[in-house]
Amino acid sequence: MSTATADPALSRKPAASRSVESGTESETTRQIVSFRLANEEYGLEILKVREIIGYMDITAVPQTPAHVKGVINLRGQVIPVLDLRAKFGMDTTNVTDQTCIIVVEIAHGKKKFNTGIIVDHVQEVLDIAGENIEEAPQFGSSVNTDFILGMGKIGKSVKILLDIDKVLAGDDFGRFTV
Repeated sequence: MSTATADPALSRKPAASRSVESGTESETTRQIVSFRLANEEYGLEILKVREIIGYMDITAVPQTPAHVKGVINLRGQVIPVLDLRAKFGMDTTNVTDQTCIIVVEIAHGKKKFNTGIIVDHVQEVLDIAGENIEEAPQFGSSVNTDFILGMGKIGKSVKILLDIDKVLAGDDFGRFTV
């Protein structure tokens, strides 16, 4: 498979949020890379996204959780890759020509490193006004929503905005990086 960037517009590194004058009041706009897993739409802050690549061969690493698919060699850097569907307890699916790996920078303690997450399809970069982002809904103490930054309202749809550091907080990926 190709390792080319899925969409040149998605590889740019603009500010994650910016102030926009709207009449007399200022509102914060977040830039989000949106993607799909099954029928659900998600988003990541663009400053967390380092690169988007087409699906490529992954080297399996023994004795890792089922959602950890292994590692890739991306221009000489060994990067762990996980299946976000499996991490979220969703049914896994076959790889298609739209399957991508989003390389994100995550913080683990005081260290920062890159990891890849497999998604079904990268959609677009969105500017979402702060007024269109709501807090994650509360489902009671039995459901953890700490990994959700918020719910982005775009027209009649809702995108689940992920805090990728918290999504991956329990995974010790530092041992796979070189």
